[in-house]
Amino acid sequence: MARPKTHNSTADRIRRRVGKAGPDTVFHAGRFLDIETRTAVDKALSRLVASGFLQRLARGLYYRPKTHPVLGDMLPPVEAVAKALADRDHVKLQPFGGYAANLLRLSEQVPARVVFLTDGKSRKIHYGNQTIELRQSSPRMMAAAGRMTGLVIAGLRYVGKANITQERVAHLRKLLSPADRRRLLEDITLAPAWMHSFFRVIAREEETS
Repeated sequence: MARPKTHNSTADRIRRRVGKAGPDTVFHAGRFLDIETRTAVDKALSRLVASGFLQRLARGLYYRPKTHPVLGDMLPPVEAVAKALADRDHVKLQPFGGYAANLLRLSEQVPARVVFLTDGKSRKIHYGNQTIELRQSSPRMMAAAGRMTGLVIAGLRYVGKANITQERVAHLRKLLSPADRRRLLEDITLAPAWMHSFFRVIAREEETS
């Protein structure tokens, strides 16, 4: 007769799975529901937090702690937290504003507030000294979420038409892969009309007037 699973065995299986994941991965209980029931998983996660193997990042989110010899305790990057939120809540997220421009290196300014547009509910997630703001947005604004096109639209919108120089266009041509540049043309109708000429230049070897 098979022995019933214990909370310890559930914790051990979660521990092994976490150990195989990338160093900056953020987890939620849903990642482990193929192992055991939600109640058993929640208890196992609590045990792993109590033992120090995991730390609770925010409500329902966990990560494997790591320490830098100079910087001390390191929190997971914003991108990892956003990915876990999108997976847990089954929503789309689109970097927005200064954060989008910074990801594309169109701006060197690090935004004080990280903003994502979402097709889910608006809310804020606080962890460490960081705040992630989720803003509910329209289907049109979210149409290219999760693709490079969506990031380019958000970055160019933040920079503004008057500040999109030939140097910035050339930078995007170099940064984007050939596949991403082709996708810009496929998605061009999702961008505001004033961006269309920039999309074409980024995607092809044309010169702006």
